[in-house]
Amino acid sequence: MTKYYTRACNFYYGNNAKFLIKKKLALPLCGNNSIAFDKAEIFKRKGKTIYSKIIKIKEIKKLNIPLKKKVNQDIRKITSKRNNFLPNINFLEPSIMGILNLTPDSFSDGGKFNNYKKAKNHILNMIKSGANIIDVGGESTRPNSKAVPSNLEWNRIKHIVKDFKKKFKKTCLSVDTRKTEVMINSLSFGANLINDVSGFNYDNCSLSKLKKYNIPKVLHHMQGTPDTMQKNPKYKNVLLDIYDFFEDNIKKIDNKKIILDPGIGFGKNLKHNLTLISKISLFHSLGLPILIGTSRKRFISQISGINDSRERIGGTVASVLFLLSQGVQIFRVHNVNEVKQGILVFSKILSYLKN
Repeated sequence: MTKYYTRACNFYYGNNAKFLIKKKLALPLCGNNSIAFDKAEIFKRKGKTIYSKIIKIKEIKKLNIPLKKKVNQDIRKITSKRNNFLPNINFLEPSIMGILNLTPDSFSDGGKFNNYKKAKNHILNMIKSGANIIDVGGESTRPNSKAVPSNLEWNRIKHIVKDFKKKFKKTCLSVDTRKTEVMINSLSFGANLINDVSGFNYDNCSLSKLKKYNIPKVLHHMQGTPDTMQKNPKYKNVLLDIYDFFEDNIKKIDNKKIILDPGIGFGKNLKHNLTLISKISLFHSLGLPILIGTSRKRFISQISGINDSRERIGGTVASVLFLLSQGVQIFRVHNVNEVKQGILVFSKILSYLKN
């Protein structure tokens, strides 16, 4: 079986992008006239053989008819504006998802915010710094971690979840959980988004029980489970394998209110992570918003030699800004203030680019 994939590439920004789009020399990325592209990388996968070539958009018409049809279908998805299905979130603008771990053992900040007052103050600080989504979790999914019972996980987060919409009405509440029981409990108190690192494969009943709620979901990729995922992860081709995973699992979700997260560090080595980051724009051809969590992750340490996760802010911001340049819409981070500042400055510089 032969399969083709299309990745937007060769991007332009700001006034350059708008000028080229107006002159029909480039196409908008995800309906955003501030980012344009005029080339596409086409991957051909046949068995174990993978080949790719980069062509100009105007050269698509020269492709053979079946391939031209497939590439044009992908281009329509790449250029289409994303539906805004989260409250107060516009996918034409970058959004920051602030992390709130209410766990004793998360890899970077375990135990730091377990006190209700500290957790509430941290939420407030993240919102003031620029977070428009808060992702609340009660179970660590760091490498080598073990699952905790649903009731323990819910007890860790329930006071924050129950009060969240009373205190932070305009902020989107995301709940980071693999457990159906925790999902349903959170929805009863107004959660806006379910973020399941297992891709809704941990509890087989999750999707069927969530169906009646019409709730947006983060479709996250993870190879294995947290306690096994970093034990020599292997792929035939990490980029295309994860694309296929998304394509297969999107079909299982009825409402299509889906955000894609390729799961940096979840069953990936350094090469896998860097391949996904550098080629992230492939996933735009699925026609859905993309979320990335690179914050303080081990790949930054592997490159920089900084072992203390709290000292990986520079690497976090660098990865976020590259991903922003590739059209990623949501960034899941610990250091909201630093990331927001980086996004504002980087975006302003891009807006001044001219031919």
